Amino acid sequence: MGAMEIIEIVMKILGGMGAFLIGMTSLSDNMTRLAHGKLRSMLNKTSKNRFAGVGIGAGVTMIAQSSALTTVMVVGLVNAGIMTLFQGTAIIMGANVGTTITAWLVSLNTFDVTTFALCLTAVGVFMGMFSKNEKVKSVGSALAGLGLIFVGLTFMSEAISFDEPEIYDAVSGVLQKISNPALLLLIGIALTALVQSSSAVTAIIITMVGQGLIIGGGGNAIYYIIIGSNIGTCVTALISSLGASTNAKRAALIHFMFNLFGAIIFTVFLLCWGGFGETVLEKMFPNYPEFQIAMFHTLFNVICTLIFLPFINLFVKLANLIVREKKQPVKEEPDPIVGSIDERLLRSPSVALGQIYQIAGKMFSYAMDTLTAAVEAFVQKNEAAKEKITENNAELAKANKTMVEYLVKLSATSLVMEEEKTVSNLHYVLNDIMRLGELADNVTKYTHHYVNDKLVFSSDFIEMTKEMYEKIKNLYVLSLATFLYKNQDGLAEVDKLEDEIDKQKKKIVAMHIQRLNEGKCQPENSSVFINLVGNLERAADHITFIAHSIE
Repeated sequence: MGAMEIIEIVMKILGGMGAFLIGMTSLSDNMTRLAHGKLRSMLNKTSKNRFAGVGIGAGVTMIAQSSALTTVMVVGLVNAGIMTLFQGTAIIMGANVGTTITAWLVSLNTFDVTTFALCLTAVGVFMGMFSKNEKVKSVGSALAGLGLIFVGLTFMSEAISFDEPEIYDAVSGVLQKISNPALLLLIGIALTALVQSSSAVTAIIITMVGQGLIIGGGGNAIYYIIIGSNIGTCVTALISSLGASTNAKRAALIHFMFNLFGAIIFTVFLLCWGGFGETVLEKMFPNYPEFQIAMFHTLFNVICTLIFLPFINLFVKLANLIVREKKQPVKEEPDPIVGSIDERLLRSPSVALGQIYQIAGKMFSYAMDTLTAAVEAFVQKNEAAKEKITENNAELAKANKTMVEYLVKLSATSLVMEEEKTVSNLHYVLNDIMRLGELADNVTKYTHHYVNDKLVFSSDFIEMTKEMYEKIKNLYVLSLATFLYKNQDGLAEVDKLEDEIDKQKKKIVAMHIQRLNEGKCQPENSSVFINLVGNLERAADHITFIAHSIE
């Protein structure tokens, strides 16, 4: 065979792998988009129950079609302090179980599905081209991705089939000579680390076996590569943990230890029982080696999970022992409001939005505390409070800058229409939060005039102001709960209370003007009086706007 034939075979294999990876990416991305909010809600349901964690991890991975993506999300959530290391470990174990569905999907190429795959790809493309509905477009792209997976597998299968018998025999002879278990493990690790996808390596192995190529002389040899690919898939999470918090590094390490210890157990098992494949798997799926590999992949992950699930705390302790807390942090401390906002979560916009909502809620509370401090300082004629309020507003400005930059990065990802609307609304929410801080600063200026100009306000005015602000604090509590939990039913109560505050403001101003006309109030008080009440009413407006951002 000439050089051109060799190049053609190599190009077909690479092209098939490319189509497979593009198909997997498209399927994963669009399944994630279709599950908008569901991934976030599933991950938010994490608890101390390890079985629930495994179930959540498996479910998220089946939706996202990538254990690496799930593990990276876990690293991000642990890094942000949203998830504990215990919870993350259970989800990682579940992710390994969930990823086994890909091997079964690939093994379906055993049957002649080429025509079906091409039709599926065409239907998906046309759905994306002609539909204006976002969900229909995502479904179409997911179907096209699924079709491309099988198209890619068909290309690789045809390339590996080798039309000329002598070439087939030569390649088969070379593969049969690679029989050392350690070498086969290393091949699995290296290939997976290189392509960053155990699914791609599994697909190649299944395709080769489907063409009758025997690796390592048969027996258990092929399964060592599958074991190695499970270790290699940890590379993505390990790379992702670089520069992350100590706990995030521990989460990535636990993922690696889980697969490494499992690989050791299964390698010893296969070495001791050399006829495992022939005795068990071949009897389960006679004449279907592709399904035998898929079954081994499933057994490996399910059995490892069952073995290690009772020892989650031991994994956590071991990770704590290996990755110790740094006595002298190299990086500056995380923002006191934002904390460690994690860009790893950008790979899953719905999960990233969940993190942003929590941080925006913290900013809302921080701004409200600042406004409360300013109002209390006015009532107490405490001008010294201005310094603390100025510091708080500086922290708010810093947090706002971080959040806006994160939202811009999120906007650059693949968002569904609903997510784009949410990101846009969050920009307005951040602006409303910043306005609360600015209003608090305005109140400190009125305190300055109150003290330095020796103004005198009646006890009735002070009491009415305090009563009005109590309603504003109640409005804040309602709005925060409505915002965080997207409680549409709470909006009516928010609007009712905000309307009461508006009426109270008008009543207070009318009474002030009446007292002014009767000569019972100093004219020099008027500017501070009306501006203060007006600023508090505007604060209520911004608080209400934040609640209505969920619409």
